[in-house]
Amino acid sequence: MRVVRLCLVPVLVLLATTAAALAASPTPAAVTRVEAGNRVSENLPEIPAELLESLNQYQNTRGASFQGWLDDTSLLISTRFGDTDQVHRVERPLGAREQLTFYREPVRGAAVRPGGTAPGFLFSKDTGGDEFFQIHWFDLATRKVTRLTDGKSRNEGARWSRDGAQLAWGSTLRNGRDTDVWVRRLDGEPRLVVQEGGAWNVHDFSPDGGRLLVTRFVSIEESQPGEVDLATGKLTMFPVAGGRASFGGFQYARDGNGIYYVSDEDSEFQRLRRRDAATGAVTVISGDVPWDVRAFAQSRDGSRLAFVTNEDGISVLRVVTARDLAPLRLPALPLGQVGGLEFSPDGRRLALSLNTATSPSDVHVIDLAAASVERWTRSEVGGLDTATFVAPELIHYESFDGRSIPAFYYRPAGAPADRPLPVLINIHGGPESQAHPTFSPAIQYMLRELQVAVLVPNVRGSSGYGKTWLQLDNGLRRKDSVKDIGALLDWIAKQPGLDPARVGVTGGSYGGYMVLATMVDYNDRIRAGVDVVGISNFSTFLKNTEEYRRDLRRAEYGDERDPAMRAFHEEIAPLNNAHRITHPLFVAQGFNDPRVPWTEAEQITKAVRANGGDVWFLMFKDEGHGFAKKPNADYFGAASMVFWRRHLLGE
Repeated sequence: MRVVRLCLVPVLVLLATTAAALAASPTPAAVTRVEAGNRVSENLPEIPAELLESLNQYQNTRGASFQGWLDDTSLLISTRFGDTDQVHRVERPLGAREQLTFYREPVRGAAVRPGGTAPGFLFSKDTGGDEFFQIHWFDLATRKVTRLTDGKSRNEGARWSRDGAQLAWGSTLRNGRDTDVWVRRLDGEPRLVVQEGGAWNVHDFSPDGGRLLVTRFVSIEESQPGEVDLATGKLTMFPVAGGRASFGGFQYARDGNGIYYVSDEDSEFQRLRRRDAATGAVTVISGDVPWDVRAFAQSRDGSRLAFVTNEDGISVLRVVTARDLAPLRLPALPLGQVGGLEFSPDGRRLALSLNTATSPSDVHVIDLAAASVERWTRSEVGGLDTATFVAPELIHYESFDGRSIPAFYYRPAGAPADRPLPVLINIHGGPESQAHPTFSPAIQYMLRELQVAVLVPNVRGSSGYGKTWLQLDNGLRRKDSVKDIGALLDWIAKQPGLDPARVGVTGGSYGGYMVLATMVDYNDRIRAGVDVVGISNFSTFLKNTEEYRRDLRRAEYGDERDPAMRAFHEEIAPLNNAHRITHPLFVAQGFNDPRVPWTEAEQITKAVRANGGDVWFLMFKDEGHGFAKKPNADYFGAASMVFWRRHLLGE
């Protein structure tokens, strides 16, 4: 461990030319820098042993997510039994987990090879969180792993053909900027089939393996669907009702007579549709549900269709017959998030992942004939009593323009309604994302051990509430979402059970920007803030983010090459308003982050300190956009609790 004491010289001092200017400048605090392995920290105190002890159970929870059925009807799952998530196999309900991959880096998903020959699966992983994912083949017969990509480009979204003879994926191999579509046989050479520029996604092979469904992703509000003839290389784009729409899932019907897809064509919400191959007629399958369809799956024989809708942040599962859309009776599932849908090889069962506010993700299997559900994994919760975990209440509050903003409100169990509790506002990233009532050991710790209420809002610009809502923070309307947090502060002040004088704010990525912007605009109402991998200036962010994603972010935040937009970015940048942040700030970052570069964290840290501000700084050299390795995540979690105990609770 190396400890270095530094004194950062503010830019103001460097520019000052008179004694008066020097006398007026704030005095920066001394900085204590500690380097321990891959961890770099500045001004972080020692973490008390008693805090580590109380956190231990919460930090030793884990979840399991469904990855795929093998032909022998065992399941592949992803879970952590070391420091990172790896692929495991489970042969029976609540059976032992056989770990198959063993890496220091987390393994990102698995795609089981269909067709019954050479059983195995694809998986991807990066290095140190850099998100330059490489696709690997795991041969279940030999237990050997083969890397299929070049080791340098970014590769994602691998899909198998129905017979398992081909695979397709998106890669930046050609020029490092555009994501093209590539196809290969497992024992063959990769072949470039789409190189039109932009970000292309692979969706599905036709039943005969001769065609491929693809989309060009422009923004969360627009995708352009098409089909590639793999023999000729011809790309045919499909017409889009209204000329512009967002597309989700995209699959050939199993019988080859149509295409299933999700889009918001002529609709506020993303609906599940089927396009007939012969006539072009479109049937809207989820038309009676005024919410987005998040995912869908077909049985292998095409007779059944399952889909999940996102209804005010809660997942609702439906299964229908493909021929007449008649609903099947299903067992009741706990309120939460459903993911990873896949029918068993015989189509009689449906596997899924289920996560709730009071339990981590676990794998469940529904018997469709019996309308019953069986749990296949039971993830550990550190020996804690799950009956004491708190589920949130969905509330709505009015913002500055009369719009109703949804938020999930967690209140410590047993706290009197009129007892004014400290509050933590947790803001999601994206911004085109959505906060859900999912399991968070950190939130449960805050509730139970610190007696802090937690509010998780879905401000304008969040997904899940229709495309109009999604666009309300775009471009020059960026600060309207910050005003939604101001309105939440007004709501807190009116609640007898909450203390408006003790409010903290936390968030990651775009949520980190929201933390900084909130501390700028509402500094006198925020006690402290934690910014994780956050944006401090949109102009510098867009300049330094990885090239393959720059245009995608310009679609949301505005193009910094336009002088008017750049001027707006500079005007609202927390970096340029750092003098208004006078309360304690904790900035945490991964050095290898390709999305929000570490320079965003460094510059806001220096700027706030230059004005005399109190900033804790933490960076991990082996992480990217967030903390995927357990020791790093645990250290950050513990440091955060020290920060909140000191600056929110005043301990």
